[in-house]
Amino acid sequence: MCSVRRMGRRSAVNLVRLGTRAVSLLYGNPLRPVHTSTRKAPEPEAAFRPEKVAVVTKTTRYEFEQQRYLYAGLSEEDFKQLLAMKGSSYSGLLERHTIHTTNVEHIVSSLRREGIEVRVVKRGEYDEEVVRWADTIISAGGDGTMLLVASKVLSKDKPVVGVNTDPERSEGHLCLPVHYTHAFPEALEKLCRGEFRWLWRQRIRVHFEGTGINPTSVDLHEQQLSLEQHSRAHRITTMDSRQRTGTLHDSFSKTSLLPIRSLNEIFIGESLSSRASYYEISVDDGPWEKQKSSGLSICTGTGSKAWSYNINKLAEQAVEEVLQIGKSQTGLDIPLNRDIIEKVTDEYNASLEFRPDDSRLFFSIREPIVNRVFSSSRQRGFASRVSVRSRCWDACMVVDGGTSFEFNDGAIATISMSEEDRLRTVVLQP
Repeated sequence: MCSVRRMGRRSAVNLVRLGTRAVSLLYGNPLRPVHTSTRKAPEPEAAFRPEKVAVVTKTTRYEFEQQRYLYAGLSEEDFKQLLAMKGSSYSGLLERHTIHTTNVEHIVSSLRREGIEVRVVKRGEYDEEVVRWADTIISAGGDGTMLLVASKVLSKDKPVVGVNTDPERSEGHLCLPVHYTHAFPEALEKLCRGEFRWLWRQRIRVHFEGTGINPTSVDLHEQQLSLEQHSRAHRITTMDSRQRTGTLHDSFSKTSLLPIRSLNEIFIGESLSSRASYYEISVDDGPWEKQKSSGLSICTGTGSKAWSYNINKLAEQAVEEVLQIGKSQTGLDIPLNRDIIEKVTDEYNASLEFRPDDSRLFFSIREPIVNRVFSSSRQRGFASRVSVRSRCWDACMVVDGGTSFEFNDGAIATISMSEEDRLRTVVLQP
């Protein structure tokens, strides 16, 4: 592929060596010591030279709305009027859809010009067969599409590359720099020349056992279900699963490993957000503790900059109020000017982030209820292994905000990490 295919054997060997040496520069300056992994970065076996690439594209808002209204038998004009009634712009949605599809075509044509075999797959069509076929997978969308793509890639040797196809409306932390959205051939050339760094992101695996569970998932991104529909979907898939696998005891008496991995976080909680989640938790094989809270989040280093960060971050107002109390209680002369408050706030919030290659989990109890029955000895912290036993009424375990599994009374999940689950991604400078 690329210019590498046109080079001589000696030049290609030198290129591989160059790519290998470049990997040693992967991790730059470390973060704060408390959050820094001591494990050395693994080295790649070869340069980046894919022959078969699957391009997985997101479903745009225009496509979703159009499919929904056309399914109801409405005309295109009715579709426009209903969007207007909701305060949405038909032309605006169509414009964003066109931008996305144009950028997808740019990616695909760039790959094919280099002699690479390409399959374009909608996210709803993305499955294990697509993963097996491709030697590299490109996520064409935003971070949500990247998370879905990564969840089904179980091999640490298969690279996954994210391209943000609508950078004006999507942040795309997990994607290549925005510059390469419109200059993808340049990205290909740099990858072929070894001018990049491998980054193996740690991921979460989940073992299920007990009753109250269903290993068949519901895709929340595609269905955007209401609570009633969500519950009904889980009930239907549960019945289907039991019919396929036999008795309830046969289905759930053994521990099973979920066939997906989490790049950002696992969240466990009641589907109805106003209802407290009741469960038992054990951290690093410690004693079980009964808890009630607004739910439990367990994240990776990659996910520490996402939802987990926003769950735990402090606002300047809270920091100022705590410092005021500390000043009055201790009598210390603490200068509470704006610079000090901002510095303390930023320092604390920065401590919540840790490296994507860190092999530890970070758990967060959202709004724990503490009384004589329920306790919460640690509201957050690092762990190697977290076990959760559900006592919930209508709860789900949600993987990376998009894939949901029923997780009700009797279900037990053991959440951990394994070196073999690392996701192979690239770091490419603008």
